[in-house]
This record gives sequence, C-alpha cells and structure tokens, in this order.
Amino acid sequence: MSSKKTTRGTTMAGRTGRATFTTSTGSATVSGTPSAITAATAALAAFAALMLAAGCGSQAGSGPVPEGWGTLKTPAVTVAHPAAFEAQGAGERSKYNAAAATLSDASGTIGMITVQLDFTDADSVEEAAIGAEAGVALGSTLGEQEEIQVPGPDGDEEARRVNFEFTQKDSGAGSGAGTPGGTLAPEAGTRIDGVIIAGLDAGDKTYAVRIDAVKGKLSKGDLKKIIDSITVN
Repeated sequence: MSSKKTTRGTTMAGRTGRATFTTSTGSATVSGTPSAITAATAALAAFAALMLAAGCGSQAGSGPVPEGWGTLKTPAVTVAHPAAFEAQGAGERSKYNAAAATLSDASGTIGMITVQLDFTDADSVEEAAIGAEAGVALGSTLGEQEEIQVPGPDGDEEARRVNFEFTQKDSGAGSGAGTPGGTLAPEAGTRIDGVIIAGLDAGDKTYAVRIDAVKGKLSKGDLKKIIDSITVN
C-alpha cells in the first residue's frame, strides 16, 4: 500500500511526470500527472502566443505597396503611387516639397501627391495637421481631423487625416507651399478633391502627405491604397 503512494514518484492517481516548455523569453517546467501536464502546457502555449502577438505590435512595419506602383521616398516618410503618376525630380517640384508625383492627361495635370517635411513647429499630431491645413487654398471646404494609424519604426504611429475640396481659381504658375494652385487642371472652375495625412516622424518633426486630384479622376480604391502605403521611416 505504501509503495503505491511513494515508490518512484507514483501516487494513487497514477504515474507523475515532468515537461519543460521553452519560449523565446525563457523556459518553464511543469510536473504532475499526464493530464495536469497537458493542461499546464496548453496554458503556457496560449500565454506565449499572446506575448508574441503583443510583441509584434511594437515591431517596425511598412505600408503595403501594390504591385507595379512606384514610391516616393524621403528621409522621414515613404508613400506609394499608382504607375500612372510620374515622380518629379528636385528641379521640377516646389522647393517646399521633399517629394512629389503628378498624374496627367490630355487636359494637363489632374492629380498630385506631395510630401512635406518639417514644415512647421508642432508638439502633437493635431498641431501638425493644423499646420498642414494652412497650405490648402483659401475658400476650401475642410473636413474634421480624423485619427488614423500609419506604420512606423516602433509599430503603428498616430496621425491625422483631413479631407478637403476646393474650386480651381486659375491656371497660373507660382503655387504656394504644396498647394497645386494652377498646376492642377488648366481650366478655372474645376473642382478638386484632396486628402492630407499629417503627423510627427521618428524625430518628432512634422510631415504631411497630400493627395490632390480633379474630382472623379482618382478612384476611391487607389486613394485608399495610397494612404495605406504611407510609412514613417
């Protein structure tokens, strides 16, 4: 009777055992009956999976770039653009833009993506968005700031989205900081839709990605893909 209770680690319930469970952060050993080991191991596995998922949220990421698309790369921000957009060189784009790409048809330039860096002093993404809004043409209809997330070096970064629209005033040159002015659509009176994504980069400097297009010339699907591709470097 006593040997059944104590000899070589056996008990009234049956033979005991030991199992070691190892994860990337360490290991744990569980002892007991087979059923107890199974339950404990399952619990440890679930905990490890949870910790792994949580850890993934703090890893660097990047927005998806659709096949065949190009990218505008700056020291702080990267954004993709449809193949129909043509990237501008340093001598072509406004001095206020760190990168730019344009969409054209027979009527002229009908779309533009621009990236501005360190364009204003700001202590928050809200202030960065307000600063970016100042570059929108007078008389524009501005939407409310919308909180979004963009991939960054430490996981998702907070940013702000602002939708706007305005009517093209003229076809002259000499547009302001990032404002297409007369560079979009040669005909005055053309309606322009736009979106600004603004935030703070890894060095807490402001950035703004702006997408302008003649109404109906940029699909909602492509607009979403452009926004989803924005990545803080």
